[in-house]
Amino acid sequence: MESIQAIKQRFGIIGNDPGLNRAIEKAIQVAPTDISVLVTGESGVGKESIPKIIHQLSHRKHGKYIAVNCGAIPEGTIDSELFGHEKGAFTGATQTRNGYFEVADGGTIFLDEVGELPLTTQVRLLRVLENGEFIKVGSSKVQKTNVRIVAATNVNMFEAIKKDKFREDLYYRLSTVEIHLPPLRERKEDIHLLFRKFASDFALKYKMPTVKLTDDAVNMLLKYRWNGNIRQLRNVAEQISVLEQNRTISPDTLRSYLPDAGSNLPAVVNQTKSESDFSNEREILYKVLFDMKSDLNDLKKLTMELMKSGNTSEVAKDNESLIQKIYGENENETTVEDLEVLSIPEKHEPQPIEQEPQEDKYHFAEDVEEEETLSLQDKELELIKKSLERHNGKRKLAAQELGISERTLYRKIKQYDL
Repeated sequence: MESIQAIKQRFGIIGNDPGLNRAIEKAIQVAPTDISVLVTGESGVGKESIPKIIHQLSHRKHGKYIAVNCGAIPEGTIDSELFGHEKGAFTGATQTRNGYFEVADGGTIFLDEVGELPLTTQVRLLRVLENGEFIKVGSSKVQKTNVRIVAATNVNMFEAIKKDKFREDLYYRLSTVEIHLPPLRERKEDIHLLFRKFASDFALKYKMPTVKLTDDAVNMLLKYRWNGNIRQLRNVAEQISVLEQNRTISPDTLRSYLPDAGSNLPAVVNQTKSESDFSNEREILYKVLFDMKSDLNDLKKLTMELMKSGNTSEVAKDNESLIQKIYGENENETTVEDLEVLSIPEKHEPQPIEQEPQEDKYHFAEDVEEEETLSLQDKELELIKKSLERHNGKRKLAAQELGISERTLYRKIKQYDL
């Protein structure tokens, strides 16, 4: 078995961080087996090196090694890419095509960004992991394959499972052994070492002197968060190597290549908090909608009572708590006036003027013969006209004299087109 240092030299891995060494050690140990491996870590930490180590140290090293970026393949074609398709399986399928699992039979498939796989593809992949079987798109024939699957993701898999974006059974199939690569900001001692290696490589590539950092610039390099990890560090080293005439790099020069170099704010948004906030807002919205629905039902109930009874005072008394819920904490008199607007008189049976007991200026017989209905309507119209003329069209004074509310009077004026 090769040593960790020999593996680093063979695959061009730079660094002595304990977390990095432990990841390489696990890769060496699982390589001779056919155990499925899940490599986790942030984007840019170099996850693609682990599958290469596993493949080259396994008995499959003479078989094919295929790396598939699951996030880069459209959802509509990924099944065809992985499992193949038959001629005529879909529009544009002019001939039969072998998928990666068929081509890599006897070798290793590296599924990068496996967390981006559609749920339908996850079901197919689970079957391959369980018994090595797959079916081409558009076919009914079951085929066998003997491949080793190494997957990698920068997604929090437990969060993805909780949101039903990733199958829990597939996760446990893939992560028989999980290898985690630490982010660059946790590998402080490796940062300057990596920068020097990149600077040396680019100096050789572009045929120019190697750039060097001052001590203060090195300290700035170590304190920076490196959200893009090794990939970002490599890009910064390349930019400086190409653009800077002065090959000794000061902190001011380095700062111009580091976005938000003076900020110590966390670079990763707390997704859990934002999801929680959204969930709370959604619950509040649901509650408002349910309350509105309840109020609407209460309003329907009250309207039906008015239509059946027509006696607003009695309905108001019997439904006092309900009225206050709908219209707020108003006075009883105002609430009754509101209800009078909602009352719906029959077309052939006009309602008499509503009167307050203490101001019984005009008295009508309680029992009115059916044939007197029209004369009652005429009398009501005449009284309203006289009262308005007496008070020079002032509705408030006229309503007080008639013993009804101003709103009811306004409704009567519209009813009789005065």
